[in-house]
Formats: sequence, structure tokens, C-alpha cells
Amino acid sequence: MAVRKSEKQTVNTGAELIEALNQIAKEKGIDRELVFETIEASLVSACRKNFGTSQNIKVIMNRENGEVNVYAQKTIAETVTDSFLEMTLEQAREINPAYNLGDVVDFIVTPKNFGRIAAMAAKQVVVQKFKEAERNNLFNEFITKEREVVTGIIQRKDKKNYILTLGKADALLLPSEQVPGEEFVFGTRIKVYVTEVKQTTKGPQINVSRTHPELVKRLFEQEVPEVHDGTVEIKSISREAGSRTKISVLSKREGVDPVGACVGPGGQRVNIIVAELRGEKIDIIKYNPDAHEYIAAALAPSKVVTVITNENDMTAKVVVPDHQLSLAIGKEGQNVRLAARLTGWRIDIKNETSAKNSGFLNIYEDEDAEEEEYDNADYEEFYGDGENVEDGTGENAGYEEFYGDGENEEDGTGDNAGYEEFYGGGENEYDEIYGEETESE
Repeated sequence: MAVRKSEKQTVNTGAELIEALNQIAKEKGIDRELVFETIEASLVSACRKNFGTSQNIKVIMNRENGEVNVYAQKTIAETVTDSFLEMTLEQAREINPAYNLGDVVDFIVTPKNFGRIAAMAAKQVVVQKFKEAERNNLFNEFITKEREVVTGIIQRKDKKNYILTLGKADALLLPSEQVPGEEFVFGTRIKVYVTEVKQTTKGPQINVSRTHPELVKRLFEQEVPEVHDGTVEIKSISREAGSRTKISVLSKREGVDPVGACVGPGGQRVNIIVAELRGEKIDIIKYNPDAHEYIAAALAPSKVVTVITNENDMTAKVVVPDHQLSLAIGKEGQNVRLAARLTGWRIDIKNETSAKNSGFLNIYEDEDAEEEEYDNADYEEFYGDGENVEDGTGENAGYEEFYGDGENEEDGTGDNAGYEEFYGGGENEYDEIYGEETESE
């Protein structure tokens, strides 16, 4: 392919432009070659717009000195149908005998005063690429933080949305991801869970959450070394943000107490997380592959007398002592609801007297049902015996120190007074507590 030297006219945009391009490309991580290619493409458009040519145009910018050449391209054809786009083989071989049919011949056709157009185009491209590079760098930085916990600073409240700064980028905390009743003032530092990072024309859009169950998991990974290094695994989490969370943990190393590791000396580790969640109570349950043991532990701090499971429909019948029914149910059914989500079982609870009088346990008297009774020795070690929860004098004092006292459910003065308030008298009474969703989160 040859160039007709006699028709050569060049434009020098200056070494200063090349130096500026090199510096920006280095500092901002922009691909230098991509910038040149974009400038050349924009100059082709500018040439067509300003000079109205119908020829095939190609612009080459010298990477060393910024010199710009404009070329008209013609294809060598056996028969010429458009003289602006084609030329004969004889004409081409007058320029270079090596040409053959189908080759493209470049003719330099740089217009006069094209330097000003080239300089303006180069400036626009540099600015555009600079902005694109900034957006891409921010996106690449934060896409790696998706599904992680970051610390943000409250900047402002836009209607019901909170805008947080995460350094170079802002994040959006939507009302649906806010804990009910949680209010923030300007400058407050909070930890949030990054749910999504999307690329937009204005930069990355970062959505964060304060209600996501994974927020609790990531906080434990930050505060508990055994969780961070995998010695202790968080098996499941069920959360009602702002009120209470239950997590089940499993030790993968003999001799390591998973519950004790998460609680920390004197409750130090769990208290840091509770403080970050502004007082949200956290129940830490030891995971057990045996469903009976697992369900019984998940209902702590209530004691459990009997658990009967039916794996066909993943339901469990639980009997608790008469005086602990409200404690097992929890405020507005919260304790049993969280236990159901944690374990993945639908749980129906009755006290001993009611279970005996109603034939509650006879429902599962078939070959698929499994029954187990408990002495509660395992979790009484951590949660206490539950005998005097309401007055704080029993062995549950240790549990109350971190998780609260059950709000006097047993004495009939709290929101849980009376079994019928939550269950009613029907056979499917637990539907009122669980609603449609009982899957483990």
C-alpha cells in the first residue's frame, strides 16, 4: 500500500498535546492507544462534518509528535463505478507497481486549517476519556466490595433516602433498606452492607443496606478472628432488623467453643456488634445436625421438654414447660418465628398441660415421626435454667446481660400474655405467626 508523497499536507498539533496525553494516561490509568484511536475517530467525524466529503476518510495521528494526516481511501477495482471510492489497477500501479485488485490506496488529503479542528477534537476526547476513566476506576474499586461491609459517613437525607459518602463515591440507603426507627444526623459514621454496584453514565451507583442478614455475618467476620479464618462457621442467620437476630454457629476445630468465640470475653465481641446495630439483640445458637437438638437450641432461652419432627413436610411439634410458653413464643411471636427461619422447620408450640389435654403429640404418631426429650443440659450452660427469667434472679441472668429478659412474657404483663393471643384455637394456628415465609434465610 503506497502513499502519494506529492500530495502530502500535514498538521502538527504540537508536542505539548502528546506530553499532556501521556501524563494523563499514566496518572489516571487510561489506555494511551485507546485515547489516540478515539481522537482519530472523532477527527474523521469532524472532517466529514466540516468538509462534506463523501470519500472514505482515515485519520492518523503521530504518536510521537502529534502530527495529523487525513487520508482518502480508494479500493482498486476492475471496473470503477464511483471515482470517489474506487480506482483502476492501472491507476494504482502508476503509484506503486505492487498493487493488486482489492487493495486500498491511501491519498493524503489533509484540509487547510485542519489543525484547529484537530486540537479541539483532541481536547474533547481527552476530557471525555478522563471522565470515563474516573467512572471505570470507581466502578472497579467498588464492584469488589459488593456483598461486603463498608463504613460510610452520612452526608444528607434526600426525602426518605440517606446519601452516604464512601470516599470517592456516594452510596444510597433506600427506605426499604433502613431499620425502622433508625435516624442519622450529618457526619454519623455507620457500617452498611453493599447490596449492588451498577455502572451508570454518571458513575457507579452503590446501593447499601442496614437490614440485610449478611450485614450481621460480615460484622462477626470483622470482630471474631475464629469466624474470619474459618475456624467457626456461621451456618444460618434469621433477622428482624432493629429488634433481634438469631445465628447458628459451628466449630470446625476440636476444642473451640463456637458460641464462646462469638460472644467473646465478658461479651466484648458480641457487644461491639450490638452497639453497631444500635441495640439489636443477638442470640448465638450452637448448630447441631440433629434437628431435634437444633430446634430446641433455637428456641432458647426457653426450655424444651419434647420435640417431634416430620421430615415429609418439615414441621415440628414442640412441648415446653407450662410457665415458659410465652418465653418460647416471644414478643409477638418473634422468638418462634426466628427459630423457624433459622432452622428451616415450621414449629408449633404448646405447653405440657395443653399438649396432654389436646392430644397435640398424637398428630405425629406414625412411622415418619421422631420424638426426643431433653434435659437441656447443653444450652443451660450458656442460657441458664429459665426458672426465674421474669424477675432476673434465676440462672438466666447471664443470658439477660447480653440479650434481654424476655420482657416479662411469663407474668402476663408483656405483649405475650396468653397463648391464645398469638395462636388462636385452630389446628393451623402457627400460620398467624409465620405468615407465608418460614424458610431459613
